Amino acid sequence: MAAPAKSANAAEVDHPEAPSSVQNLTIGKALNLGLRKAMEDNDKVVLLGEDIGKLGGVFRITDGLQKDFGEQRVLDTPLAESGIIGTAIGLAVRGFRPVCEIQFEGFIFPGFDQIVSQLAKLHYRTQGEVKVPVVVRVPFGGGIGAVEHHSESPESLFAHVAGLKVVSCANPVDAYWMIQQAIQSDDPILLFEPKKLYHSGALKAPVDTAATPDPLHKSRVIRPGTAATLVGYGPSVKVCLDAATAASGEGTELEVIDLRTLSPLDLAPVFESVRRTGRLIAVSEAPSESSLTSEIVARVQQECFYSLEAPALRVTGFDTPYPPAKLEEHYLPDLDRVLHAVDRALDW
Repeated sequence: MAAPAKSANAAEVDHPEAPSSVQNLTIGKALNLGLRKAMEDNDKVVLLGEDIGKLGGVFRITDGLQKDFGEQRVLDTPLAESGIIGTAIGLAVRGFRPVCEIQFEGFIFPGFDQIVSQLAKLHYRTQGEVKVPVVVRVPFGGGIGAVEHHSESPESLFAHVAGLKVVSCANPVDAYWMIQQAIQSDDPILLFEPKKLYHSGALKAPVDTAATPDPLHKSRVIRPGTAATLVGYGPSVKVCLDAATAASGEGTELEVIDLRTLSPLDLAPVFESVRRTGRLIAVSEAPSESSLTSEIVARVQQECFYSLEAPALRVTGFDTPYPPAKLEEHYLPDLDRVLHAVDRALDW
């Protein structure tokens, strides 16, 4: 199955005139407006991170928020992720709802001990007496021509930690609502955001700010199909959708599921889909070893074994450190690699 030629006008989408509550947003702008709404609704919401105030963040997700809400609620911090997370935990214990920005996913590891040893465990350690409603925003994934520490996908490490919830947005609607739902939750939540899609015009979409959002921890079928099931999250969702569009042009209809929540995994829609299609391809930029795609495949093999017409397959990053920028196009799952996996599954 071959990938079609890209249209120069693929990003141009016309939308009918919308009500005043609907805005056409990128993922980055949706996150910005979601943070703004959360801060307007609750004066206990505070933001902290490196360069998030005056600069508005490296990716400008917090642009304008310090100007409008002040330096007491949008705090520029030193370059010390352990201090950022530790301060957020202290603020949460004192009744605030802090939102931390980790500048790049590779910088989260100095704060790993605070997240795993304190943030994830404090509620349980105190037998439920203490709540730590901390949100950690993590721009993740490759595709921006950067190097290691700026292009990685460490989400599986955190999905493995009991006491944490981990979610990932793949479109502007989810970006707008997920950040608000995470802030409203009493649980510590890591939100992994696909940085290469922050300002993508191709993904710009109408967001109804007056709508009722989907539940936070539920996966979603975003394209129905019958031939095989593609499962992704964050940046890999777009790759899955592109593959489904290409396959449809050749008469093959692929079902696409956006996981949305990485811990706890909501795999019921995946099981239901695989029982109909008989085939699964799980897609992620993270290395394949001991990953979320490993867990998805294992669970599908357990629950859907007699429905499978082919082995469950994975399309992932490779089990190597993230490569130099010139090699990342060979490292990341792309349209051709996903379509090759579809061919393998269908030809089995």
